[in-house]
Amino acid sequence: MKKSAGSEVSVAVVIPAYNAAQTLSQTINSVRNQTHRALDIVVVDDGSKDDTLAIAHEIVKIDPRVRVLKQRNSGVAAARNAGWRSTSADLVAFLDADDLWSPDKIARQLVALESGGPQVGLVYTWYAMIDHNNYVIYRSNEVSVEGDVLDDVLAQNFIGNGSSPLVRRNVLEATGGFDSSLQQRKAQGCEDYLFYCLAAELSHFVVVPDHLVGYRQTPDNMSANLTRMLRSWILVADEMLKRHPDRHFAIRTGLRRCGRWLAQRAVEQGRYSALIGLVATMSRHDKPIAARMLLVDARSKAKTSLKKKIRSWLKQEPYFSPNPNHRFALGTKYDAGWTVEPSSLVSAE
Repeated sequence: MKKSAGSEVSVAVVIPAYNAAQTLSQTINSVRNQTHRALDIVVVDDGSKDDTLAIAHEIVKIDPRVRVLKQRNSGVAAARNAGWRSTSADLVAFLDADDLWSPDKIARQLVALESGGPQVGLVYTWYAMIDHNNYVIYRSNEVSVEGDVLDDVLAQNFIGNGSSPLVRRNVLEATGGFDSSLQQRKAQGCEDYLFYCLAAELSHFVVVPDHLVGYRQTPDNMSANLTRMLRSWILVADEMLKRHPDRHFAIRTGLRRCGRWLAQRAVEQGRYSALIGLVATMSRHDKPIAARMLLVDARSKAKTSLKKKIRSWLKQEPYFSPNPNHRFALGTKYDAGWTVEPSSLVSAE
């Protein structure tokens, strides 16, 4: 692996950004604040129409590790590919322009990568879901799937977002990186999931068991377009079925879980027209799963949501414990107490 001054491993961090002016500075600062200092921070402006590019250029002036690429709007997959192909680093991490990292993320992933050995090509972490003010509203399931994970990832996107993985460059080169054709087919959303499936064909995964990514959920997120997300998953599932017909059960399980999650999210948000669109889209692909989405998944979520509202109305205690002693406790700010270090930093060059 390429090393820089201080004998630190050089890590490229690719931040695809499209109209990200509201969050980009916070996102970049969470990278600049990493305890691992040898970073090549690449912001890829994907044809933004707001002040994204200007904000990135201002940060370049104060931190020599940050640089900016600009491209015509081509989607998140193309932006990620442009970023990792522009660097010579042997290790690459990706961070969406509205998410945050805990300061120790990269350092702990490097330890896990070294401990796992050369067969490990990807290190992921858990995540904490945050709102527009960086408050923690949910913590991901503490999944610790490691080693040969192909069957597991086909059955469930246990990584859950595009801001978690640290990847060896040879895995990116062997897979080709991220598939930009999903956007061209108006089915963007699962570019990261497809990459995880392809990476799992070639290498082992390991996990850092902590919520080191602040994964932001807003109405503008790519994952907020539920029907498009389902179309994207279906295309990925079809591709994986061609490559692995013997893993039909795992692939259909993944599709089933995706359908359940999307249907329940539509109910939770009160988007019943979106629910109908999801069921109609799934019915063209798998009618039994579509029926279950409507008759089981949506109904169960509606009942749960109603009970939650009743408890709130009666001012009862919630049925879950927020665990106030947790490092990323629910209702606390994900980035509380963080400060960006001065720019007298180790360069990745």
